[in-house]
Amino acid sequence: MTNPIVDMATWQAARDALLVREKAHTRAGDALAAERRRLPMVEIDGTTPVVGPDGPVPFTDVFAGRDELILYKHMWYDGAPHQGQCEGCTFAAWHLRDQTYLNVRGVSLAIVTTGQWDEVAAFTSFMGYEQPWYSVRDAPALIGDGMGGFACYRRDGDRTFLTYSTTGRGTEPPSGTFALLDLTPYGRKESWQDVPDGHEPCWYWRTTADGTPSWGPESRPAPQWTRPGATPAHTLGRTGHHH
Repeated sequence: MTNPIVDMATWQAARDALLVREKAHTRAGDALAAERRRLPMVEIDGTTPVVGPDGPVPFTDVFAGRDELILYKHMWYDGAPHQGQCEGCTFAAWHLRDQTYLNVRGVSLAIVTTGQWDEVAAFTSFMGYEQPWYSVRDAPALIGDGMGGFACYRRDGDRTFLTYSTTGRGTEPPSGTFALLDLTPYGRKESWQDVPDGHEPCWYWRTTADGTPSWGPESRPAPQWTRPGATPAHTLGRTGHHH
């Protein structure tokens, strides 16, 4: 570790100088969020059916009676076992297990995927997910291009609109683990960051049964080891996928 060792007063001065830049970063983010809220909208057909635990329902049902909706678009590999589903989407979905504060603000959250509903239901049961999930396999116009991202919608009476979408690193803010790691001395320990002893990106998303980060044949997405019945497996089973 190469950080200089100083007294508390010297540390506080350096900390205060960085705080000025942190505040500027926050204000710049506020300005971007304001521009985001002013984007134009695209009207979509809210009567389009999606498939959930009660069978096909109109997309407007996903709003659960609220006027705003956030979707996470979870990638899917057809026919793959649980350990073979997308690691990045598992990371994101694991951080979306509670919607209490969204709901009281009038915002619903759901996860959609292109998987067949029977496979999706088995996966969500294994993961212990309780947030709403839906298959949009036959409704691609609802979610636009690409999976592995967020999309936001609003309702105005019977009309439904897409207001925003993001993917890639735009999906990071709701995943609190990233923000917490960025506060620590070694950060995420990913090689693209300015950190010592860097690793490949996302190297810790899969682990072996003892919690050691690994992308080897017996690894799973890390939170799966908390689920009853999770055992080492030897294949991701990714014979095909459907996005």
